[in-house]
Amino acid sequence: MSAPQAPAGTTVTASNTATSANPRAILTFLTPAEQQRVEVAGAGCYTALHRENLDQMLSDMRTQSVSAVVVSVSRYQQHHAPTIARIVREFPHVPTVALLTATEARVTQSLLALGQHGVRTLVDAREPAGWRDLRHVISRENPTSIEGAARQRLREDLREAGPACRRFVDALFSMPLTCTTVRAFARAQGVPPTTFMTRFFRAGLPPAKRYLTYARLVRAARLFENPGYSVTQVAFQLEYSSPQSFSRHLHVVLDMSASAFRRRYTGESMLEAFREQLIFPYRQQLRDFDPYSAPPPWIARRVTAAGSGASSIGSSDTSSGQRSSDR
Repeated sequence: MSAPQAPAGTTVTASNTATSANPRAILTFLTPAEQQRVEVAGAGCYTALHRENLDQMLSDMRTQSVSAVVVSVSRYQQHHAPTIARIVREFPHVPTVALLTATEARVTQSLLALGQHGVRTLVDAREPAGWRDLRHVISRENPTSIEGAARQRLREDLREAGPACRRFVDALFSMPLTCTTVRAFARAQGVPPTTFMTRFFRAGLPPAKRYLTYARLVRAARLFENPGYSVTQVAFQLEYSSPQSFSRHLHVVLDMSASAFRRRYTGESMLEAFREQLIFPYRQQLRDFDPYSAPPPWIARRVTAAGSGASSIGSSDTSSGQRSSDR
């Protein structure tokens, strides 16, 4: 069933309309029968965006975030070779999956050709278990995902920290790219923004904005590893208002241009910069850091008052002792 305002060449189905509930999107080049099976297999797991030609798929990959590309072995023809090779070459961190659903005389040649062009994952869906395999391949975390690598490495760095701190650093690399401000981040985490930002200051940590900024630049550096993305396309994927805004941001934060940033950093090296500047120097503070909960104000006031009273008593005792010894 077609949805209104669908782009030309796009098949939108009931599963396609669930993008708001599921951030994963895959681009497909499939037969009509395969499209239906892929949608059923992916219910609740991913959104399938079907394309009628590979050139359109390549264009879409440059303008939106895609978790995987699925290409039908049955639809593949020799004249598709240059575009398939280009997709694999220009987007090495987006898995390309060959889907096999039929036994035909030309299948072997098509599989060999896809392999020669860099397609390394094959799902054989001629048996029912193959559709479960497809779901698993797409739903599992991309082994080259910088977000997964960041979460794992930061958990190791902060293994002595409390669960609240680990939840915070996990969220930095789990939130959607549309979450671009501290206010939006704090609200998504269920904390009043002003309270959230204040807790970083009280803990002796860099501002929350700096953590969010560096996490965003880690993702930018990984996107730049795909040669198919221009500065403009990376800026828009990361929800900057314009390429100029992205460049100004880089100049303020790192004192470099977007092109220099692309040459200087990979996702891994930017992640190391994140750790070196925002994690390692503050391990002591982060160990007990909790940006999510705090004692009620009346308890905080009572503790402060009690501390002040004890200090006054101590001072009084000391003064009395001093006067006695003087006498």
